[in-house]
Amino acid sequence: MTDSEIEITAELVRDLLEDQHPDLAGLPIREVAGGWGNQMWRLGDELAVRMPRTQGAPDLLRKECRWLPVLAPRLPLPVPTPVRIGEPSKRFPRPWSVMTWVRGEPLDGTPISRGDHAADTLAGFLRALHVEAPAEAPASSDRGAHPKKCTDGFEKFLQAIAPGGIPADIRAVRAVWDDAVAAPEWEGPPVWLHGDLHPANVVVSDGTLSGVVDFDAMFAGDPAWDLAAAWLLLPADAASRFFEVYAPADEATVRRARGLAALKSLFLILMGQNGEQGLPGGKPTWGPAGRAALDRVLTSNARWASPA
Repeated sequence: MTDSEIEITAELVRDLLEDQHPDLAGLPIREVAGGWGNQMWRLGDELAVRMPRTQGAPDLLRKECRWLPVLAPRLPLPVPTPVRIGEPSKRFPRPWSVMTWVRGEPLDGTPISRGDHAADTLAGFLRALHVEAPAEAPASSDRGAHPKKCTDGFEKFLQAIAPGGIPADIRAVRAVWDDAVAAPEWEGPPVWLHGDLHPANVVVSDGTLSGVVDFDAMFAGDPAWDLAAAWLLLPADAASRFFEVYAPADEATVRRARGLAALKSLFLILMGQNGEQGLPGGKPTWGPAGRAALDRVLTSNARWASPA
């Protein structure tokens, strides 16, 4: 998953800053735990350095730097925005960025205690984000399709999870997925999407959502891919309030979103399982978050959509 030939250290980050952005090189640098395609380093109190460590990460970083300045001004929650761009060099042969730091604790380690407020906040954020995207907006190569085109991934995740790893009747999980597969396709225009809303990509303060991070998956498409967050992020019984505030979302969109939430929950459970086993890319904190999300999916009803 990562390029082991490049060791990213605090010394390397400082050297790169001294070479390309010397006015920032004197700020304190400290590593941030986590990350997937990028390694993060806090830079002082207000900034972060984002260092790509996978083969595809540089293209995603450039996409963030191109489009976040367009989206951020109209979003009602803090999001990371680019401050500087680092160019590839002999020391580090990939582009890198300096972004604003979004304050808060990741949701995979800090629960939401103000469920109604969080539901309202998430709905307001996604209403602001989900506007028709321009023709030149990025597409996605691995997200955005109708659930019926993601069945292989659903089966792969389901089969990869160790016996006993799913806290529910597998038949019930399949029923949710089959309902999403049977739902009509999105007929509206492609809208802007975060594309990867899960508990490690939002932050919490004072018991509610306070920021959204990691936009490198952003693309234009079916809003169901983001609306799955109603189950992935919010406490039990908050999804209905979320959809009331977000409205309108037709029944077909809610059905697709619920199935995608099941798919993403399985992925979180699998990554948590891998983390518990010490496998590369595993995230131990994702397992409990995924299991809780799947429980919420199975105990909710997809039939309270708003009229289109």
